[in-house]
Amino acid sequence: MPLTPLEQFLKWEKENPDRIFLRQPINGVWKTLTWAQAGNEARRIAQGFYSLGLKGGNHIAILSKNCAEWIIADMAIMMAGCISIPIYPTLSAAAIEPILIHSEAKAIVIGKLEDFGSQSNGIPETMIRISVTAYGIKEKYSIEELIAGNEPLNNIYSWPKEKVLTIIYTSGTTGKSKGVMHAAGTFGAVLTGAIPALELPMHPELISYLPLSHIAEKVGVEMNALFTGGTISFAESLESFSKNLLEIQPQLFFAVPRIWQKMREGILSKLSQRKLDLILLIPVVNSFFKKSIKRKMGFARTSHFYSAAAPISIELQQWYQKIGITIYQAYGMTEDCVYSHFCGPKAHKFGTVGKALPGVQVKIADDGEIRIKSEGNMKGYYKEPQMTADTFDEDNFLKTGDMGEYDSEGFLKITGRVKDQFKTDKGKYISPAPIEVKLLSNTDIEHACIVGTGVPQPMALICRSDSGKKKTKDELIKDLTESLNLLNPSLEKFEKIEKVVIMKETWTIANNMITPSLKVKRNEIEKNHLPKYPAWYDKPGVVVWE
Repeated sequence: MPLTPLEQFLKWEKENPDRIFLRQPINGVWKTLTWAQAGNEARRIAQGFYSLGLKGGNHIAILSKNCAEWIIADMAIMMAGCISIPIYPTLSAAAIEPILIHSEAKAIVIGKLEDFGSQSNGIPETMIRISVTAYGIKEKYSIEELIAGNEPLNNIYSWPKEKVLTIIYTSGTTGKSKGVMHAAGTFGAVLTGAIPALELPMHPELISYLPLSHIAEKVGVEMNALFTGGTISFAESLESFSKNLLEIQPQLFFAVPRIWQKMREGILSKLSQRKLDLILLIPVVNSFFKKSIKRKMGFARTSHFYSAAAPISIELQQWYQKIGITIYQAYGMTEDCVYSHFCGPKAHKFGTVGKALPGVQVKIADDGEIRIKSEGNMKGYYKEPQMTADTFDEDNFLKTGDMGEYDSEGFLKITGRVKDQFKTDKGKYISPAPIEVKLLSNTDIEHACIVGTGVPQPMALICRSDSGKKKTKDELIKDLTESLNLLNPSLEKFEKIEKVVIMKETWTIANNMITPSLKVKRNEIEKNHLPKYPAWYDKPGVVVWE
């Protein structure tokens, strides 16, 4: 039987006490913690939780950017038999408060944050606050005081595999955030299936930089390290990310499509596409060049590259393939613990999300919806029995909300979202996601959202990327028009894009137009802009400004 995450931690702590578990730079200097050192600190914090009356299934939230203290606090919560409530570190006070209230958290660990002053009001006055003073936040209690003032906890909680270990709140792509309950045994089932299927290495060097409050980072980095005995290294800041990546040289690297796009933009800002193409045509030289570019990106040792959370374009995958980087697309969601379909060394095909992982049962419903059943599926939504019931069908398959189809070789292709479909004035249903992926091949576009309710043909609402902002108005119009001329012939007549509307304001997490995992919030965009569609549609020209 697979072990629980805490059992895995204790295993490595016993077998490899002196192996490095956590690494993070502080003012440019790397600090390390072995499995034994991390275990000692976690035990002392767990005993500190007991001294504060926190035990027996109490809920403890973590509000922090990725850091060693995040992982240690999570281990301490498990040791104390409490349930973790991870919270995105970029959320506003108005978004934090309902999660804390709904989750019934009794305490919150406050770690590395950019602007806690503006978030503090989202924490109820009655909640126990435990800060990490090393990051400049001082509350009544601190992690440092709990470590210094307590002996290590001896009576570590033993987790029943069926008991809820964590409640992970979704990023809110489709509206209200929901608390997804995952049991202690879920993660063991997922990792013991994924590790051999994806040929993941043992004791890998991992980099953690995407939010640990997101299921993909939690499974792909934290749980991966626990089940393979890996070392987790952290980026110190956004500004130092490239430098830290070079220093870490991870064996696995996961990114969302927008990050892959940004990395390409960085390469092309130093080397034109024309010059790059010429170098890649030269035998022998191109081999050295590929190794050099991977080393300079921080990927000299990387064997597995993944993209998930949103569709990645075939064009972007092919571009990276030319420089020696094969990006495997993965597919999963919070509700199935990202245990669904993956491309990987054993089965890979551009434009698909791969094949089902071991133990995953799949069926395609009559409306095209993908439905999943596996040991990775959630126990349900916290305090939402009706919503939970509505999310599973009569055979207990999880309704993913995604539409898809298998090709003749058994690879799954995502064709859209059930709820994202909209009708134009012509009464034709449009699935926007596949069109958006193709449009995002244009490096001048940061975000795109295909809309069309109430107008004859679809329109593309776009935000400019950094390269797009550098172009003149005429250059951008020419560039976007050319993109439409390339895209539209590949679409059905009723899908063809009539207009491109350039937004005044870039969509960000702060203005609630994208989620913390960098996915466009279609419902928010529609709420803000739907009444303007007819006027934009009637404006002259293919490209118009908001």
